[in-house]
Amino acid sequence: MALKIRLARGGAKKRPFYRIVLADARSPRDGKFLEKLGTYNPMLPRENENRITLQSERVSHWLKMGAQPTDRVAKFLAEAGLMAARPRSEQTKKPVPKAKAQERLKEAQKAAEAAAAAAAEGAAE
Repeated sequence: MALKIRLARGGAKKRPFYRIVLADARSPRDGKFLEKLGTYNPMLPRENENRITLQSERVSHWLKMGAQPTDRVAKFLAEAGLMAARPRSEQTKKPVPKAKAQERLKEAQKAAEAAAAAAAEGAAE
């Protein structure tokens, strides 16, 4: 059984509240879980100590047992010092123009440089 430490959503519409739970990876997000490990309230300011609460000894126990945290929970655990921070993946890359568009940009850049050089020579005379 693959175990995950993840968020289970609760709260009212537009007022989210999350429980940090240990659950089987195949169970639904808000469904059956094995143990409640903490809470996360995104409505509170970042500096509030009640924004994220964790049972650190239970979390470290389940991490040793092989439970895998989700990306968001791993960030919380790294901030709490319970695990090493994961490197951020570059999921969104700035769109790069296609080959023909890149060629046109290079040609336009060369033409602009040539025009600037010609203007500089004309001003020097």
